[in-house]
Amino acid sequence: MPVKSLRQLLTGEDVIQLVIRLGLLALLIIWTFLIIRPFVPILAWSGVLAVAFYPAFSWVAKILGGRPKTAAAILTLITLGIVIGPATWLGISAVDGVRELAHQLGTGDLALQSAPEQPKSWPLVGPWLYELWDQAYNNVRAVVREVAPYLQPLAGPLLSLAGDAGVGTLQFLVSVFVAGFLFPHGPRLVAAGRGFLFRIVPEQTEHFLGLAGATIRAVAQGVIGVAIVQALLAGIGFKLAEVPSAGLLAFIVLLLSIVQIGAFLVLLPVIIWIWTAKDVTTALLLTVFFVLVGFIDTMLKPLVMGRGLTTPTIVIFVGVIGGTLAHGIVGLFIGPIILSVAWEIMMAWIRTEDQAEAGEG
Repeated sequence: MPVKSLRQLLTGEDVIQLVIRLGLLALLIIWTFLIIRPFVPILAWSGVLAVAFYPAFSWVAKILGGRPKTAAAILTLITLGIVIGPATWLGISAVDGVRELAHQLGTGDLALQSAPEQPKSWPLVGPWLYELWDQAYNNVRAVVREVAPYLQPLAGPLLSLAGDAGVGTLQFLVSVFVAGFLFPHGPRLVAAGRGFLFRIVPEQTEHFLGLAGATIRAVAQGVIGVAIVQALLAGIGFKLAEVPSAGLLAFIVLLLSIVQIGAFLVLLPVIIWIWTAKDVTTALLLTVFFVLVGFIDTMLKPLVMGRGLTTPTIVIFVGVIGGTLAHGIVGLFIGPIILSVAWEIMMAWIRTEDQAEAGEG
């Protein structure tokens, strides 16, 4: 018996009704997205926080004798203390540094650190180091003077980024509150996610659900979390050492840590500057502190990452840039997480298809 096409099974009136229903459904989906689009970064970051800290929430709730609401309130207050306290202080310092850099780019007058006099008195390498620094300063200043007109267009985006910092801070605060409400409903949200995935990949539902949760925790704790801790400690050290543009340098440390380049790219020049501007005892203590800060990612990542991160660095880097361009400061953190989850699920899907084809062959 030949199989009839959809057009043969449906009358003209049925086709019109089907088109109208599909059109109304599409309109409803698009309209819903337009309404919730301003809240997408907040909801995404709230979900990431809820997944990343759910083990801690379960542990606290168990200690409190099975009181999920109290445990959620405690975690929310702790997170708010971190965001409102050191994170806000570091963010304000970074914004000031970005605004100063944007002002210098706009005027074409970039300030550079000239060679200090102190290295001249150092034995053996002192005079040589001073001469090398002085020559580098003069050469770099000449180069900067030439390229400054071409850097002026960057002033606008930098000021825009600094202006978004206030909105980003508010989004962080709202995300923390929303994550606090999500904690007690974790099992139901997981069940909803399981049901959604079952309609898409029924054979791999549990595997993909577990992979998504593990990737979120690995990136949120082992990459984003460690980077934030490293940047906060570096910022504290920069402030104690009275380093110029301390907040901006700490923000650069945060970026370098997230994209897996490492903080020593900023810490080493700072250490050299400290030895030229501080006494020996202060310089030695700060050097030890910054060396520990530089290696903190090596020490913490094995402790907070449940599994080795297999996401390529380029994926995280694209997530940082794309997330920031799409969602501002909040996108700096959720971008690499969302892209890492998509990458891991896509790779798992490809491996599953390859294994299925190999089994059939």
